[in-house]
Amino acid sequence: MSAPAAGPFGPVQRIAAGVLDVGYVDIGPPGGRAVLLLHGWPYDIHSYADVALALAAAGYRVIVPYLRGHGVTRFRSDDAPRNGQQSVLAVDAIALLDALGVDQAIVGGFDWGARTANVMAALWPERCRAMVSVSGYLIGSQVAGEAPLPPAAEQAWWYQYYFATERGRAGYQAYRHDFARLIWHTASPAWRFDDATFERSAAAFDNPDHVAVVIHNYRWRIGLAAGEPRFDVLEQRLAAFPPIAVPTVTLEGDANGAPHPDPADYAARFTGKYLHRTLTGGIGHNLP
Repeated sequence: MSAPAAGPFGPVQRIAAGVLDVGYVDIGPPGGRAVLLLHGWPYDIHSYADVALALAAAGYRVIVPYLRGHGVTRFRSDDAPRNGQQSVLAVDAIALLDALGVDQAIVGGFDWGARTANVMAALWPERCRAMVSVSGYLIGSQVAGEAPLPPAAEQAWWYQYYFATERGRAGYQAYRHDFARLIWHTASPAWRFDDATFERSAAAFDNPDHVAVVIHNYRWRIGLAAGEPRFDVLEQRLAAFPPIAVPTVTLEGDANGAPHPDPADYAARFTGKYLHRTLTGGIGHNLP
C-alpha cells in the first residue's frame, strides 16, 4: 500500500517486516544492486533525497526506510515494546531485507543509521555487500555507556541526560520540532537549511511512537532502561565490540558538531578492505 508522495522520491510504500509495518522508498531498477540507506535522529528519509536519486540513476536499487518511531512506520501490535536499543534497529533492517526478498545490500547510514549499519555488518556480515558509515564505528554497550566522560564530552551529551528525566520526556513530547531544529543547528553548525527543508523532515517526528522510541534509545544507552530479553544474546556479542570485516568506507565531515569519535580511534575495528575520507567545506553531522 502507498502513502503520500515523499518529495523527490515518489510514493512511500508499506510492507509488513518483523514487528513493524515499515514505510520505505524503493527507487531505481528492481534488478539493480541493492543499497539500503538508514537515517539518523532527529532526521528522516529526506536526508538521502539527493544521493538516492543519484544512485538510482547509476543503476542501483535504493531502499530508504523510516526507522521505528519515524514517519509512516508503525508497530503491528499495540503491545509491542517501543524499544530503541541498538540491536533491535538492526533486527528491523534485516527483517525489511527479508520482506523485500533482498539477500544482500550495500548498507549506508549516519547517526542512528550508522550504528545500525555497524550492527548489521558485525552480526550479519553475509547480508552486507559493503558498508558506508558516517563517524565510523559506533557500536556501544550499556556497560561502556555507564562510564563517565571528561566534562566537555559530557556537556555535548546534554540531551541524553535530559531524556533520562520525566521532565525531559515531557519536554520532548511538547517541543519535539523545536528540539530537532536546535539539534540540526548544533550538530551541523555550517548547514544553512531553510524552513521547507526542516519541515519536510520534521513531519516524521509526529509518529505516535516517536517519543517513546527516542527516550528508550537514550535511556538504554546509559543503563537506565532495560532492553528486551530476547535480544540479550545479540547485545552480549556487541558489548565485546566485534571487528567488522565487511568492505567499509567511513566518512566524517569537517564541521560535525555532534559527539563523534576520532577516525584514528576506530580504524583498527575494520579488518577488511577499508578507506576513510574526511569531507571539507562545512560538512556537518547529517553528512548525506
